[in-house]
Amino acid sequence: MRIGMAGAGLSCAVIGRGLAEDGHRVTIFEERDHVGGNCHTERDAATGVMVHRYGPHIFHTDDAEVWAYVNRFARFLPYVNRVKATTGGRVYSLPINLLTINQFFGATFTPDEARDFIAAQADRSIAEPRNFEEQALKFIGRPLYEAFFLGYTRKQWGCEPTAIPASILKRLPVRFNYDDNYFSHRFQGMPEEGYTRMIAAMLDHPNIEVHLGRSMQPGDRGPFDHLFWAGPLDAWFGHRLGRLQYRTLDFERIEAKGDAQGCAVMNYPDEAVPWTRITEHKHFSPWEEHEGTVLFREYSRACGEGDIPYYPVHRAEGDDLLDRYQALAAAEEGVTFIGRMGTYRYLDMDVAIRAAMDALRDWRRRHGGA
Repeated sequence: MRIGMAGAGLSCAVIGRGLAEDGHRVTIFEERDHVGGNCHTERDAATGVMVHRYGPHIFHTDDAEVWAYVNRFARFLPYVNRVKATTGGRVYSLPINLLTINQFFGATFTPDEARDFIAAQADRSIAEPRNFEEQALKFIGRPLYEAFFLGYTRKQWGCEPTAIPASILKRLPVRFNYDDNYFSHRFQGMPEEGYTRMIAAMLDHPNIEVHLGRSMQPGDRGPFDHLFWAGPLDAWFGHRLGRLQYRTLDFERIEAKGDAQGCAVMNYPDEAVPWTRITEHKHFSPWEEHEGTVLFREYSRACGEGDIPYYPVHRAEGDDLLDRYQALAAAEEGVTFIGRMGTYRYLDMDVAIRAAMDALRDWRRRHGGA
């Protein structure tokens, strides 16, 4: 069969590789000048630092099959994400852990003491959190919520935390020990030569043809027997019901020398600071040594026409427009909607790969494939 794909990111790379290995002819259209989507990495010409052009991506998963899959195409080296936050004029460790709690409250709690103290801070009147703010208040109480989440959430999502689903906060743990590893998954690391090299290896197959700088036009099925669409869900339908909401990011490069901030990621929860975080990219490759450095301030804003959509915006009260687009997608024949934009979901890289693997298996089942 002839397969057409929109996008050369992780989702299309996984599915395209599998279909190519099954003997299908796969043609991928990518509007940018590189493969890798928002995971794209490249060497900075001035410093040699490996830069995550569209913001940092740290690979972490508990899915052994996904971990084995990515290691087919790249050598992964250990990397532990240790995030810091500057709030109220002081630097703290994230995620909130025993050190954060003791620093913030000027205490020397043991784990059990800290657990009891935070439980006393929590709002016990909230039985079932309806939104992000209620989840935070029930989980950690008002002081920690206002210091680390309130301003950051307003900047990141452009709305009040009461309008955001509670499920978003569930991704952020609180630990009653001194473990400052941002993630708790079994497998964590970075591809030694970057994500773009890894994804290019996935797409390196005689049955895969990649066209850079060319877009698949929404609704145009061309000569293909089946399409996989990783673009925005509403774009496929020409936005005919209206536009779904996305957030985009702007990056401002900071001129600096040496080791400018001492860590890869520094969050800025204070609402008075316009950026959400500063990333120093050489720290994402700790096995390398560079005299120079590359830093970016990161700003979040509403996604307009012509902007790169990064994050689907979900509302606590639900989204009738999304429901209608999803109904249209379910009825569309010959098209599979995949990836973060195509399914309008927030997906970490490992979850995106798992979803692509599942979509590939489902397609094979329905079409008699391998």
